[in-house]
Amino acid sequence: MGIVLGPNRYGKAEVRVVRVTRDGGIHRIKDLNVGIALSGDMDEVHLSGDNAAVLTTDAQKNTVFAFAKKHGVGEIEEFALLLARHFVDSQPTIHHARVEIEEYGWDRVPVEDGPPGERHSFVRSGAETRTCLVHSDGTGGEESVVSGLTDLVVLNSTGSEFHGFIKDEYTTLAETDDRILATAVTARWRHRGLDADWATSYRQARKSLLDAFAGTHSLSLQQTLYAMGRRVLTEDPEVCEVRLVMPNRHHFAVDLSPFGLDNPNEVFFAADRPYGLIEGTVLDDEAPGSNSAWK
Repeated sequence: MGIVLGPNRYGKAEVRVVRVTRDGGIHRIKDLNVGIALSGDMDEVHLSGDNAAVLTTDAQKNTVFAFAKKHGVGEIEEFALLLARHFVDSQPTIHHARVEIEEYGWDRVPVEDGPPGERHSFVRSGAETRTCLVHSDGTGGEESVVSGLTDLVVLNSTGSEFHGFIKDEYTTLAETDDRILATAVTARWRHRGLDADWATSYRQARKSLLDAFAGTHSLSLQQTLYAMGRRVLTEDPEVCEVRLVMPNRHHFAVDLSPFGLDNPNEVFFAADRPYGLIEGTVLDDEAPGSNSAWK
């Protein structure tokens, strides 16, 4: 039996960087969690412990901080591409960089008191987190961008049914033509190219997801998932593939009959586990395939 070294990569995980931009008394915040993974001529560091090809993970971390200062932080896709290209372009032993970023949003707190023109108080905005995943072989090489979000919590209090499913000896779930449909959406979408207006694209994709969720009379969460992915593709032709993960956050109507009370779908028990987990991909079947973009 021959034993060989297979695919490998290394990097720095969860580099937390907060960039404050000061415009007089008005401040702006970018709050990021950056993950880096590099690959290339790394055989010897595994086989013999020779570190000559290794850019330290500490240097990778410091690059994030230095670039946040030197270049600022605009859209996370731009910042990720900037970092990925730098690692490949600057080090001959590094051939590929993977950079993944989570962005935590902050909204400015309205201030009635205090000096005019001072705006430096913030509150975390929303539950969802914006994400991106960039792969780069360096400037002029193959590159890909996947944008997305996690924990977009949504709920329809009606307009959802579930019936006609398989019934075997273990089935106890009753059919229903009126139920709560709730989920926490994780969505990622792959771009055809690298010239997108990232901010506009993100806002449009988020809006498309919400519009489709609200506008679909659902016979299953799978049907809603497909409608959401289809809406993103329809509204933004620069997006060619959408992948969605949607847990079914079950809400069960409580039996209030022991207390002499009716419950026409007004009082529910929100069960956090176990839960159904629905996953799916919606794509343009003419778009070039790129499974590596998601990894």
